[in-house]
Amino acid sequence: MDDSCPIPLIADADLDAAIAATRAAVGLPQGARVVAAMSGGVDSTVVAALLHQAGYEVVGVTLQLYDHGAALKKTGACCAGQDIHDARMAAEKIGIPHYVLDYESRFRDSVIEEFADSYLRGETPVPCIRCNQTVKFKDLLDVARDLGAEAMATGHYVERSDDGSLVSLRRAADMSRDQSYFLFATTREQLGFLRFPLAGIPKPQVRHIAMQLGLKIATKPDSQDICFVPEGKYTTLIDKLRPQGREAGDIRHVDGRLLGRHQGITGYTIGQRRGLNIAVGEPLFVVRIDADRREIVVGPREALLTRALSLKETNWLGDETDLEAAAGAAKPVLARVRSTRPPVPARLVRAGAGIEVEFDGAEEGVAPGQACVLYDVSDPGRVLGGGFISSTRSAY
Repeated sequence: MDDSCPIPLIADADLDAAIAATRAAVGLPQGARVVAAMSGGVDSTVVAALLHQAGYEVVGVTLQLYDHGAALKKTGACCAGQDIHDARMAAEKIGIPHYVLDYESRFRDSVIEEFADSYLRGETPVPCIRCNQTVKFKDLLDVARDLGAEAMATGHYVERSDDGSLVSLRRAADMSRDQSYFLFATTREQLGFLRFPLAGIPKPQVRHIAMQLGLKIATKPDSQDICFVPEGKYTTLIDKLRPQGREAGDIRHVDGRLLGRHQGITGYTIGQRRGLNIAVGEPLFVVRIDADRREIVVGPREALLTRALSLKETNWLGDETDLEAAAGAAKPVLARVRSTRPPVPARLVRAGAGIEVEFDGAEEGVAPGQACVLYDVSDPGRVLGGGFISSTRSAY
């Protein structure tokens, strides 16, 4: 694959269909300026190439978000080191202008520091959501507008639907790649400017298009784990940023028994079984983390079952009438508490100014700090909104 010359227009069935899908997703006349957010991975690179092939004036933008020194060689990262180089080379191959913006300070304050603080509070954070919420879909959108763009496109697997009166967020056609869980905090205003050309394209086809276009990143591995955590060991980073999180404390059973001591709450997450270093003749799991008392609470697996939860920092994308109706009666919804789990039947309840979710059954291992994303019962692909879990109510 030669990156020394721009990509020519190529006739290929997959490519032609993808170009048509890109024009439909963008919904702007050919020649309109569109910023392509390029992380250096195959998905965002293919989006930039498809926009160019579809006849748009494309400007590639990559954010440099962190640099731990080893980032240049880390496999499965994004927005640092080798990934920035890959994005720059891909933009040259495609034949579009490309800019790299240094957002390390903003990313550190909004994502990395919040990540560490969340663990210190005994929570289980989802930094990818924070990154989309604060840096990519806020700051980068401002940059796109400053560049005179009419839209910004990304490589996320999610669908944007616009019926002329309401812009909605929907799950991707390929459910195995769907990223709607990570984008629930996207506001309606942001959705008005964003475009997601890969909504209906399966990942194997995306890689095929990359190969047809001669892009070197066609076989590049997908991002894995948390991009800014060196070698995937989040405790190493947290210990450095928040050493007070390693203060010792008690490990107690849900029945009140003192079972042992731990070496810091930041080394534990809800649902954890290994590494407890206690033996009582039965499998025990972390069921609660009391940060104020520096206490780890453990119990049997059934103690992980959650009946209900409360949400904070909510974002609503559904009809306002649906949210208003929940103030008077429980509204049936589908609730998703982790990206790797399917949505399950639940009820949305307005509790004063807050929102609570009550499961029809019970969910296991739900942790404060995670997100709970809500989908429409009558249209399961439509995202109604969601929030971050502030507290849970046990079914045990």
